[in-house]
Amino acid sequence: MRKISMRQAVNEALHIAFNSDDRIFTMGEDIAVYGGQLRCSYDLVENFGEERVMDTPISETVIVGAGIGAAIMGLRPIVELSYIDFIGVCFDQILNQMAKLRYMYGGNISIPMVVRTQCGAGLGNGAQHSQSLEGILANVPGIRIVIPSNAYDAKGLLLHAIRDNNPVIFIEHKALYKRKCEVPDEIFECDYTCDIKREGKDLTIVTYSAMVDQSLQAAEDLQAEGIDVEVVDIRSIEPLDTETIIRSVRKTGHAVVVHEACKKAGFGAELAAQIQEFAFSELKKPVLRVGAPNIPVPFAPNLEKAFVPDKENIKAAVYDCLK
Repeated sequence: MRKISMRQAVNEALHIAFNSDDRIFTMGEDIAVYGGQLRCSYDLVENFGEERVMDTPISETVIVGAGIGAAIMGLRPIVELSYIDFIGVCFDQILNQMAKLRYMYGGNISIPMVVRTQCGAGLGNGAQHSQSLEGILANVPGIRIVIPSNAYDAKGLLLHAIRDNNPVIFIEHKALYKRKCEVPDEIFECDYTCDIKREGKDLTIVTYSAMVDQSLQAAEDLQAEGIDVEVVDIRSIEPLDTETIIRSVRKTGHAVVVHEACKKAGFGAELAAQIQEFAFSELKKPVLRVGAPNIPVPFAPNLEKAFVPDKENIKAAVYDCLK
């Protein structure tokens, strides 16, 4: 099977969606002529025209607000926020409008829109362009939050999100755009359930986004030492497939939760709480967490590298959990 990058997979999903439904359009900063900050829209305007691929002012409030209005009127917008760090600018639209309107109107309207955005450190973009803020969004009921870890999932999950009648925030990690894996040519969708990326019997790692790859590397190293680790990629923060997570932990009896976001009050705390709530009697040791320190993302390359969790941090947590 062919191998393509996550950037190509996102672009391919957008082409499929645009060709399947003329109500779909996209807008954001520099996504038409330039093709987007991370170049996922590099050829859309040439193929679908300026009425469906629109550059906007540098105003996240306008981008999300216009998307909400278009969705209410029956269109299916895909809007892009260049970086997840900018959700603060349009948080009222996300928190009080996009997430709430269907509920407040008793289901009489739908908000079938996708907000594509980018997260993550490791590329030297500085403290205001490198954060992982999915934990903030997870506390807002009424929106779906999807976060792929590879090109295959990015294509399938994005197509599923675009066809969802609920608002979806689709978070792509910047460091994954060039990573390639096998992705079929044909149209397919991935649902919002967890995917077990590696089966094991001694310990469960629950993770997502760029930390899936680091967890798999750690698992390979640990296998050489006789430690058999299962890696569960949650793929969707909301809805959360708790059943798959709990089933895995009940099998292994040990759990380590891994994410790139700051460890303090990150989404890993919610994962750890649910594991201990629903699998407490099967746990042989407390759930451990791996995350970034509670500081802004450094700009200096050596400090940024120290900030982002890696396979060595994950292995250390596994050793502690299995003591």
